Amino acid sequence: MKNIPCLSAAVLICSVACAQQMNTKKITYPTTKKVDTVNTYFGTAVPDPYRWLEDDRAADTKAWVKAENKVTQEYLSQIPYRDAMHKRLQQLWNYEKYSAPFKEGKYTYFYKNDGLQSQSVLWRQVGDGAPEIFLDPNKFSVDGTTSMQGIDFTKDGSMAAYQLSEGGSDWRKVIVIKTTDKSIVGDTLTDIKFSGIGWQGNEGFYYSSYDKPKTGSQLSGMTQFHKLFYHQLGTPQSTDKLIFGGEETKRRYIGAYLTEDERFLVISAANTTTGNELYIRDLSVPNSKIVQVVDNFDNEHHVLDNVGSKLYILTNLYATNLKIVTVDGSNPKPINWKDLIPATSNVLTASTGGGKIFAEYLKDATSMVLQYNMDGKLERTITLPALGTASGFGTKREEKETYYTFTNYVYPSTIFKLDIATGASTVYKKSGVQFNPDLYESKQVFYASKDGTKIPMIITYKKGTTLNGKNPTLLYAYGGFNISLTPAFSTGNIILLEHGGIYAVPNLRGGGEYGEKWHKAGTKMKKQNVFDDFIAAAEYLIKHKYTSHDYLAISGGSNGGLLIGAAMTQRPDLCKVALPAVGVMDMLRYNQFTAGAGWSYDYGTAEDSQPMFEYLYKYSPYHALKPNNYPATMVTTADHDDRVVPAHSFKFAARLQEYQQGPAPVLIRIETKAGHGAGQSTEQVISGQVDKWAFMFWNMGIAF
Repeated sequence: MKNIPCLSAAVLICSVACAQQMNTKKITYPTTKKVDTVNTYFGTAVPDPYRWLEDDRAADTKAWVKAENKVTQEYLSQIPYRDAMHKRLQQLWNYEKYSAPFKEGKYTYFYKNDGLQSQSVLWRQVGDGAPEIFLDPNKFSVDGTTSMQGIDFTKDGSMAAYQLSEGGSDWRKVIVIKTTDKSIVGDTLTDIKFSGIGWQGNEGFYYSSYDKPKTGSQLSGMTQFHKLFYHQLGTPQSTDKLIFGGEETKRRYIGAYLTEDERFLVISAANTTTGNELYIRDLSVPNSKIVQVVDNFDNEHHVLDNVGSKLYILTNLYATNLKIVTVDGSNPKPINWKDLIPATSNVLTASTGGGKIFAEYLKDATSMVLQYNMDGKLERTITLPALGTASGFGTKREEKETYYTFTNYVYPSTIFKLDIATGASTVYKKSGVQFNPDLYESKQVFYASKDGTKIPMIITYKKGTTLNGKNPTLLYAYGGFNISLTPAFSTGNIILLEHGGIYAVPNLRGGGEYGEKWHKAGTKMKKQNVFDDFIAAAEYLIKHKYTSHDYLAISGGSNGGLLIGAAMTQRPDLCKVALPAVGVMDMLRYNQFTAGAGWSYDYGTAEDSQPMFEYLYKYSPYHALKPNNYPATMVTTADHDDRVVPAHSFKFAARLQEYQQGPAPVLIRIETKAGHGAGQSTEQVISGQVDKWAFMFWNMGIAF
């Protein structure tokens, strides 16, 4: 491995006295007006003086954003090692990155980034022939902020439809091309959101979207319902046929796909981000009707594959940790299901390929993969290189080999080729990142939360690190929406680890690491469990001298941003630095914005009942703020985030600046031409990482 060069000590070493002098210098924040806005919930009047910031397209909001960004950049620009840190991160990022390959028609496709390209490029090749560029998203816009968010091919590979996101927005365009010469077919489809593309032959495809709200309106969450359309190639989008949803079947989320043989159209419909109804249509029967398979919104169901009329369904109906069942498509109701791969104590996800089923289990938040035949007979356990996260495996039915990616916190993402017949794995692409795993260790511990529940946490650091309570530590977590945080390597984290820092990730309740019971234990009026689990993780790290208050930073994004907002309002003494990103900060109004209404399964809403309102009101970060000595805080959001709208962060930052009584800075960093995270250019990602680490280290007053 290459030696990792140290940053220039002359540039980077900052004494504690220097940092403290800067950190106690008073910051003049922009004047943020307050308006007399009050909502009443069950007789309780709730002031909302920063409601005007919800209109992120208004002139006064734009002026506020500009002024806040100016203060933030002026503060960050004073950190003497920020430029050198930027150069180091660019150096670390500058290596070739590949995706696992996949076959479509006669071509093998793969994504590649030369190192610092804004967006990864889609390449293809025939057999062992020379690769050629198929689509280069870097040419879609001058500034690199237009990204390709998925591509779907016809069964024969002769046509493809790819989705474009501009500035990180969830609203997409769809462009159809012939793969032979990349010529565009028909008009560009617009205003498509939260959708896949399900091709039916070469004549057309299914997609989902909403009626786009009026320009400038974010308050559409309460009325928007998803619709499934069929688009016939060569016809205007305005004539696309409504297949499912809309006013007749009101659902907030609708997805559709076809089985590989294109016999069955599969429709998933839901009103929240947890659970779904399942429908099928047998396309081999002319004019067949859409048949409901499952009408239970509380459980999850997914058609993995089919063999003729036999369907293979992954479900957690009557099986908390999921199982695989089979049923004949002519009568697919649950009463006729037959267990193929029963549920176990570990959470199951699955994929198919090469005529096999790959059962991917989570065991204490790490991967265990078993290979079965289509009759449910166990053939082997796939040998993985270490404890970590394996993903991929799925491929087409006729393939003899497939690919998967393996990673953990000290194992850079590596692509393996799997011989399906023998189970033998060989390295296909090894990461070129400048990182020597032999210098670092990553271990899992279990700690007790407030109520005694055992929570797993993986802690990563350089071997030989002295546990003296003085190590800069980033505690990162999520805790919601049945999402599992599994070990994954991050190039951005190298800057912390190579300078003696510690990276810790607990698997909080609300996530999916131990199935639906674990998830539900962190939802609605049990949400406090999530915050307690996180606070207990910080206390564990402090107790065991990995770090201390003065060297601890807490971080999370989206639902994790809510977590950080709640932790710092409940325990402002817990840490030195707080980094809430794109967080859900107003728990009384989140369901009024864009797709927010769909999050009610996890959160509940203020309109549900008086007890639910009171519970939300108590922990809602925006409302829980009171005059206090808060940690150094840098709130981050993006101007094109139409999922967790920036109003959450705007209002929270404005009130936090008002209530901060201590000397620590309260900043908000607002990325422009960016959304909820996906599609950011490489430079946007690097700059965001630089500012995070610079802010954290500077406010800890450590010698970097």
